[in-house]
Amino acid sequence: MTDVSILLGSKSDKDIAKKTIDIFNKFGVEYEITVASAHRTPGRVTEIIEDAHRKDVQVFIAVAGLAAHLPGVVAAHTTKPVIGVPVDGALGGNDSLLSIVQMPPGIPVACVGIGRGKNAGILAAQILATHNKELETKLADYRKELADKVEKDAIDLFEL
Repeated sequence: MTDVSILLGSKSDKDIAKKTIDIFNKFGVEYEITVASAHRTPGRVTEIIEDAHRKDVQVFIAVAGLAAHLPGVVAAHTTKPVIGVPVDGALGGNDSLLSIVQMPPGIPVACVGIGRGKNAGILAAQILATHNKELETKLADYRKELADKVEKDAIDLFEL
């Protein structure tokens, strides 16, 4: 079973996707990744979503820049959660961010910050953890690691 389907609007989004994949590898989340454009290859986008449904994908992540329609197109074709990742582009990523967060009523897309592939991975893992105790424990341990690092950094700062 594939847990998450990651769609990139173009191969130039691979660095953002790498941050997502690093999180999935850390937590043992199964994923697939493809490149498809909402505008240039809309039929391919639909095929990817239909194939993902056959594989029982639980969450979609769509990385897109400029007009950033990919997350919305994915959301229009599924009832599964969709996480949009805006890409820094022509207007500093604000164009992408606004395109993703301004979805019409009834077709929501969750949105992380501009270029925040890591947060998209964590949010997808949190969604999956609602039905996976092992993953929930891994996320709790990760949060503890983050807290411990902040405390260590604070101690290191005062030792200067």
